Amino acid sequence: MTPEQLAEIIAADRVIAVRLALAEDIGSGDITAQLIPAEQHSTARVITRENCTVAGTDWVDEVFKQLDPSVKVTWHTKDGAKAQANDVLFELEGNARSLMTGERTALNFLQLLSGVATKCREYADLVEGTGVKLLDTRKTIPGLRTAQKYAVTCGGCYNHRIGLYDAFLIKENHIMACGGIEAAIKAAHEIAPGKPVEVEVENLAEFELALKAGADIIMLDEFSEEDTRAAVKLNQTAKIEASGGVTSKNLKQLAKTGIDYISLGTLTKHCQAIDLSMRVNHC
Repeated sequence: MTPEQLAEIIAADRVIAVRLALAEDIGSGDITAQLIPAEQHSTARVITRENCTVAGTDWVDEVFKQLDPSVKVTWHTKDGAKAQANDVLFELEGNARSLMTGERTALNFLQLLSGVATKCREYADLVEGTGVKLLDTRKTIPGLRTAQKYAVTCGGCYNHRIGLYDAFLIKENHIMACGGIEAAIKAAHEIAPGKPVEVEVENLAEFELALKAGADIIMLDEFSEEDTRAAVKLNQTAKIEASGGVTSKNLKQLAKTGIDYISLGTLTKHCQAIDLSMRVNHC
């Protein structure tokens, strides 16, 4: 998948995600916003209460585009930028009811995606200079996968496959069902020539089988450091990915073994949303 194709998917998914989020929140109408005079005009600013790496500006823009296109959004930051506690991230100007109604949906997207980006930046900084690329996984919030995967890149990490359609990842159950590693890899090349074929292995013997069978990427599942280094020495043609049992404490040491990738579910499933606050000034 090209970067342009992925960008198109993310943009289309963003429109759908925002539409669903607004419908979920507003339902038959924001009855609290009706307390505000219909013609009242307001300005607002959104600050972060903690240090973070920003991600999700396009989702905020999309919220107000769908809710009330007359609302003006002025950004003082951009995706991938670092922000300090109490920094103003963006300002809003427009109908007061619209600002009140869109606040929570907009901040929900921004706080979640910035949380992902912040976690990714923390991990990416740990392996800086090693040459290893940190990859996300499919362990994402349903309906928000492409949004989270976009946020991963804002934090300096990289995307694994987007879904079940753009690359093979042959795991233990696939191997058993196919009758072995070699048979599974052969079938994958026949089913979708040109698609990346990755195989998960649990020991060095399986690693050698996958290597001989022509796997493009071989995932080492919870290998010891010693066996990881041995696999690197045996390798000639494949990219090597490590996965399982990886934490911030052993990440840098693992990155120094000579592997190409480390995949971490924690980048998207264990993220903590950033604390944001919107302050309104009524005109």
